Amino acid sequence: SGFNSIGHMDTMLRGRHQIGHYKEGEEFIQNVFHVLSQIFTGKEKSNLAICWLQYEISKVIQCLQGKKKKKLKAQGRKSKKLAKNFLKAPDNRNNLSLWKLYAYLEWLLGNTDDARKVFDTALCTAGTGGLKSAQICSLSLLYAQLEVELLESIEGAVMSRAVHILTKLTENGPYVPYSGQVLSVNVLKARKTYEHALQDHLSKTPVSDQDQINDTDQLVNLVGCYALFQYLTVGIDAAVLIYTQASEKLEASGSQKCENTGENLGILNFPTALEAVTLLHTNLLRFHMKISVYPLNPLREALTEALKRYPSNQSLWRSYIHIQRKSHSASKARRFFDSVTRSTNSLEPWLFAIQAEQMRKKLTEKVQRADVGEIHCTIPETGLTNRIVALFEHAVQSENGTHCPLLWRMYLNFMV
Repeated sequence: SGFNSIGHMDTMLRGRHQIGHYKEGEEFIQNVFHVLSQIFTGKEKSNLAICWLQYEISKVIQCLQGKKKKKLKAQGRKSKKLAKNFLKAPDNRNNLSLWKLYAYLEWLLGNTDDARKVFDTALCTAGTGGLKSAQICSLSLLYAQLEVELLESIEGAVMSRAVHILTKLTENGPYVPYSGQVLSVNVLKARKTYEHALQDHLSKTPVSDQDQINDTDQLVNLVGCYALFQYLTVGIDAAVLIYTQASEKLEASGSQKCENTGENLGILNFPTALEAVTLLHTNLLRFHMKISVYPLNPLREALTEALKRYPSNQSLWRSYIHIQRKSHSASKARRFFDSVTRSTNSLEPWLFAIQAEQMRKKLTEKVQRADVGEIHCTIPETGLTNRIVALFEHAVQSENGTHCPLLWRMYLNFMV
């Protein structure tokens, strides 16, 4: 129709409806995928299949967030059919990345038992690479993370399916599905194996750039698995210790490379490894706070440190906003946003600063409009509207902000 956006803009509300995927935009994207899948062959075709499935999963997640049950059912059927067709192709039968996405899709759709079967099948057919194989590590890590999310508390987690998965990973033998128990002797052996594997990995120096890319992926998965294993068998402090050790080592090797080469080209992948480890760290802290009593400060500190270093990481900003919503004092967060926006050209800090203030405004209005007779406002209205307009003004004056359609639309939307 001439002006519809392609894809979706889930940051804007139109009345009560969230703006979802437009029909024309959706058709266009599907056509692109179909055309490309006829052109590509071999590895490129497999990579395209992975992108396509990730896109389908993003739509399923959107239906889940919007609580649209009917739409979720239809979307789930379509996505599952696509995933099964991909896995039928001879080239993809042993592609663990596709198996991983298919299992994740089943899990999101609420078919936990089916998802477990897919994970188990994939791990049984994956062979005996164990900790040496980045793909088996990555698959086991996701499987274990999803299982951990089902736990009510950390008590008795040593006997859980997640510990079984992470223990089996270290044994280098064929995978055996969970039968309801984990032997303590296996847990002790696994801990030793993880410890040695991490030490070896951190002391190893990659030869070529390609080795380095594979190594950093592998390191992130290894740190994730080991930390989760320690969390379930020892506790949160043991897990945090591993993340700290890995981060320190990565930072040291990153700065050393800079000195050696005199330029930053050699370590293009080190920041990404460090970023991924930080993300695993903050996500685990958030999860732990959800299921047990734990102070907020370690998480807040980890997030502020990480955001100074990676100001354009959206997942970290979302976590930061999430924890700031719980505190009634906005001044700390405002100062932090202000310092980050001054030191970077990224647009994300502006967008999230605006979103944080809009959430605060919404909360204030909800309290003030509550129909309970005489009302005492719990959060004073301190010119939030003016503050938001000022943020928009500053953001659209920045170099990246001037050329960002989303920012202009949000501004117009807010003014309306």
